[in-house]
Amino acid sequence: MIVDARSRPSGPRSPSLGAYDLGGILRRLDWVLLLAAATLVGYGLWAIGGITRFDVPGNPDYYVTRQATAAGLGIVGMLVAIAIPPSLYQRHWRFIYGATIGLMVFVFVVAEAIRGSKRWIDVGPFQFQPSEFGKLFFVLALAGFMVERGRRVGEISTVLTAVGLGLAPMILVFLQPDLGSALVYVGALAGVLFLSGVRWLHLALVVVAALLVIASVLWFLPAAGVQVLKPYQTERLIGFTNPDSDPGDLTYNVIQSRTAVGAGGLSGRGVEGASQTRLDYLPEHATDFVFASFAEQRGFVGTSILLLLYLLVVWRALRVITVAGNLYGAVVAGGIVSAFLFQVFVNVGMTMGIAPVTGIPLPFVTVGGSSMVANLLAIGVLQSIHARGTSGRFR
Repeated sequence: MIVDARSRPSGPRSPSLGAYDLGGILRRLDWVLLLAAATLVGYGLWAIGGITRFDVPGNPDYYVTRQATAAGLGIVGMLVAIAIPPSLYQRHWRFIYGATIGLMVFVFVVAEAIRGSKRWIDVGPFQFQPSEFGKLFFVLALAGFMVERGRRVGEISTVLTAVGLGLAPMILVFLQPDLGSALVYVGALAGVLFLSGVRWLHLALVVVAALLVIASVLWFLPAAGVQVLKPYQTERLIGFTNPDSDPGDLTYNVIQSRTAVGAGGLSGRGVEGASQTRLDYLPEHATDFVFASFAEQRGFVGTSILLLLYLLVVWRALRVITVAGNLYGAVVAGGIVSAFLFQVFVNVGMTMGIAPVTGIPLPFVTVGGSSMVANLLAIGVLQSIHARGTSGRFR
């Protein structure tokens, strides 16, 4: 599949084809992907409506209204992204990369610390989280770099430069601190490197280097008296590796989460009967542990539908890679689907104790306007790649 995409020209095609033939683009959208995304948005709003019904006394629709507003903004952004040709991102990847770094730095300058983290910028009544949008911008920029170095992709210097470019936003996000988002950037980088055609040996070296960094952060540096992680991040990792270490504190959230998932049974306990969620036994039930809350309310049937919708989006996104008209489109699609799949796997996994608690949002479900808008923008970019790949129009 990747050979076909890479064999096509990476530059723009004939100018006479037109850049913004919206009628032609609309006819060539992946309507299955669009329907899956729309269903996910609606399904997520329905889920949040039940999960947060008792969170704000006197206003049961508070969070679902905010989430629906974000979805509306995201749909507008998605339509704009569909109209923009991917070649524009490719030509201006340096600007996109610089803007991404600038946004990350800007957070440290203007953001107020909330529970020890500087992640959000207030924009009127809304909070804007740059790291969520950075996941998409990161892929657009790194893909541009790798395609520009296409003839040298087999050289270790190219791989090291790409990793170096990737480390800058990762470190800035990690310092906010936001370990979960930083890990999503790692997943996106892996997808970009793989789809770019990096040699297996070089990929293996990058993996070994990453494992050494992880070992240093978790064991070697702390043994030498240098603490890289925040105390609560260390506690989360200890709780994951040793679930019975401190059930009254370190692993309380995970224990309550697993209880909620198990209590849901086949068809769920409903909104009224979901005591873990309704009575706040499960902390962060609309954000980090939203999947556990949904499992308690809607059971195996409800969560299976959600996971099947995610699978449908991933399948169609992978198909975009195969029909992308050039290497840049294929690499961008691969980076987006890698980041998306990573978020779903880790968020669902941490609610059941098979992945560490990192604060990664569940796409289209977790309460958070920035995440909703950024995911819909990513769908728009995938649709833009698909439409121009199947029509031969890249400008």
